[in-house]
Amino acid sequence: MRFAISHGLTLVISGVLLVGMLGWPAPIRAQLGTTTVVTTGTTTAALADTGALAAGSTDALQASALTGDIPAGLLAGNALHATAIGYPNQIDSEASLADLVLGAAGTTIGADFVMARASEVLGTAGVANSEVDNLSINGIPVVVTGAPNQSIGIPGGGAMILNEQQTLADGTIVVNALHITIPGVEDVVIATATAGASGGRAAAARASF
Repeated sequence: MRFAISHGLTLVISGVLLVGMLGWPAPIRAQLGTTTVVTTGTTTAALADTGALAAGSTDALQASALTGDIPAGLLAGNALHATAIGYPNQIDSEASLADLVLGAAGTTIGADFVMARASEVLGTAGVANSEVDNLSINGIPVVVTGAPNQSIGIPGGGAMILNEQQTLADGTIVVNALHITIPGVEDVVIATATAGASGGRAAAARASF
């Protein structure tokens, strides 16, 4: 299954579900989706996005696709997967994709595998981590330290943050495995997961361009 996004078009695609959270319960409800939202002069696209899961709910959302891309050479990847699972007092979220190729203002960013995970028992500090395998910029390997918020400059005046982590006012933790920004051009997040009092959500990729 392969799909492409065009401006102004919202697609909902059903297909193969990939369950990738070892040791977590099977989803109660599954969602498969790719959406594009057009705002003033900007297109925002999401690939394998679970949607929002309310905190305190016992439910599960999943979104998966064998392949996915955003046109004009912006992004392509395989085995896109996102899951958000809720318990009465806990949320676990995970997002991943493989074979990433991302175009950023004439620069090519690649990775064999990208994953983000977030977990929080309500009322306690959340736990988040990321995995980025064989990351490269224009074919040159990039050392991934695993430390939160590792920053790397990219050609064109942009920046790439690895294992980007943020804690919201209510304690909700948000982790982005890769966050690439080029001011005025694009803002792309690869593998994002949220867990906490604000709820849960996961997406393999989100981009504004």
